[in-house]
Amino acid sequence: MDEQKEHKRRVRYKGTHPRKFSEKYKELQPEKYAGEIEHIVSSGKTPAGMHIPIMVDEILEFLQIQPGQTGYDATLGYGGHSRKMLEKLEGSGHLYATDVDPIESAKTRKRLEDAGYGAERITIRNINFARLDEVAPGVKFDFALADLGVSSMQIDNPERGFSFKNDGPLDLRLDPSSGTPASQRLFELSMSELEGMLVENSDEPYANEIARAISRRLRREGEIATTKQLADTVAEALSFLPAAKRKEEVKKACQRTFQALRIDVNSEFEVLTSSSKSCPR
Repeated sequence: MDEQKEHKRRVRYKGTHPRKFSEKYKELQPEKYAGEIEHIVSSGKTPAGMHIPIMVDEILEFLQIQPGQTGYDATLGYGGHSRKMLEKLEGSGHLYATDVDPIESAKTRKRLEDAGYGAERITIRNINFARLDEVAPGVKFDFALADLGVSSMQIDNPERGFSFKNDGPLDLRLDPSSGTPASQRLFELSMSELEGMLVENSDEPYANEIARAISRRLRREGEIATTKQLADTVAEALSFLPAAKRKEEVKKACQRTFQALRIDVNSEFEVLTSSSKSCPR
């Protein structure tokens, strides 16, 4: 007789605003809970795990996309811009898109396929846009878009390590399958290199104090493995500030520190330089 599998109940949706990312299954399944998603968006917020594209009308007005054209979206992300560009192509032409994040690319591919945009309308490649010459050799693009930076769904997921809002592994890689996670990168940098990175990548006014605190904690504990540990280290570095202004200054310094480290881990400036050299003149 076959053993019956134990029935596991779905995690309870705790109130209207669950705190944990894993509990927000309504936001994470927008196709199933369209009403709730519409309500969140109409309130001016971005549902967890989603990304609302910016300046869509302005971008479309500038690009002047015509049916039958061939275009390129260098940063596919959640697919918001790509979908609007595909709509402008009106069932003809083709769009090429790239994104270095294999996790979100797979979700976006499925999302666009479900919306009727399959391989005959869009070609998605999981590569960095620095490799522009590999996207579609010999193809001339009529329009192109690169919306730089990270997306909301990457920041929302604590497992990706992009935010200090929730504790998670200090990773910060757009492609978690390659490269060096931020926790290891901190260990590789000297104190002077840390300070230089903070200044160069985020104009951090407390770069020296933060670099010293990070180096001190690494010597003391051997690693800074989580987002909370890094945020706590920044707070420790700024403990000399007056209590009245400390909380806000620590928050801003954490934002700048995570930005600087993300840029370094993903070689974002180098990628931008490389891709600009590949662009047709």
